[in-house]
Amino acid sequence: MSKSFYWECLHTDARTGARYGILHTPHGDVETPMFMPVGTNATVKAMTMEQVKACKPGVILANTYHLHFRPGEEIVKKAGGLHQFMDYSGPILTDSGGFQVFSLASFRKITEEGVRFKNEKDGSINFFSPEEAIRIQEALGADIIMSFDECIPYPADKEYVKKSTDRTLRWAKRGLEAHAREDQALFGIVQGGAFRDLREYAAKSLAEMDFPGYSIGGTSIGEPKDVCYQMIEDGIRFLPFDKPRYLMGVGSIDYILEGIERGIDMMDCVLPTRLARHGALMTTHGRINIQRAQFAEDFTPLDEECDCYACTHFTKAYLHHLYHAHEELSKTLNSIHNVRFLIRIVEGAREAIKNDKFEEYKQMVYAKYDDPRGF
Repeated sequence: MSKSFYWECLHTDARTGARYGILHTPHGDVETPMFMPVGTNATVKAMTMEQVKACKPGVILANTYHLHFRPGEEIVKKAGGLHQFMDYSGPILTDSGGFQVFSLASFRKITEEGVRFKNEKDGSINFFSPEEAIRIQEALGADIIMSFDECIPYPADKEYVKKSTDRTLRWAKRGLEAHAREDQALFGIVQGGAFRDLREYAAKSLAEMDFPGYSIGGTSIGEPKDVCYQMIEDGIRFLPFDKPRYLMGVGSIDYILEGIERGIDMMDCVLPTRLARHGALMTTHGRINIQRAQFAEDFTPLDEECDCYACTHFTKAYLHHLYHAHEELSKTLNSIHNVRFLIRIVEGAREAIKNDKFEEYKQMVYAKYDDPRGF
């Protein structure tokens, strides 16, 4: 176990799999479970880093694919790495770029060596391999980095999923062998589609490789909720208890809480800032669309229970005005609120776990929040 990176379990909820712990990293210790804001291009959209810090995040996520193409990992490296480049002194996580390669590329060809694809912005032909994904992330300098994997589409037939899962496991081993920075923790990613035996196979295989942490991949990509929750359970039960578990790409309240209940420690999603830019705001009593006329003369706070800058300084009427005036401040204040709102939800979950009351907390949130999906 690395002295600079490890996860410490401090309490497990008595009736569920929910865990409270501390993630120790080279850039500080953070509590889990946690929701991680997404800073795709080394910035959380519409927010300054001081505004992000005020939302009390633990880890911030940045995107390898996008940073590789602009400004380039060598420029970030020359700047002193992502922490210096984006002015965030806390822990940073980078994904491998695999999701973008498979979801954004207009052309791609998968081989054992890696993936050849066309950049959607300039049409250039590029190649990502497990080793290249590690090289880029080492240059970016995040605390936590991801193995290169294929995000398997849903639905997919079992023969294809088995072939893809096997290749992802071979890529994981190659990435682990290529990884050289001792101040970075490389996570393995559990794939396997919606097939229970393949999820078990992937989790057990990765556990044998002894990664510092593990991600649950291939979920929240269009499958029914019960299938998603089963995917989580089918992988997580075979992962080491003493390593952090990261559920990739979930940001609605129900997915967050159901993930935590099953033993997930880390989650991320672009959802809060994406909704915010369109005037959709999460509140204690459900989602509201601030552009609606009913808020034009509503001089109450957006959410009386929220301690964010937007809620403690402005009214719904002002936020409504900013949105219709097409002011950039609208995106900023809305994003501050949505990011802080989800972080507060997870803060509440941590306190509930400490007191063996996670199930009561989850039901209380569901009862108050009319639409726990958040969209």
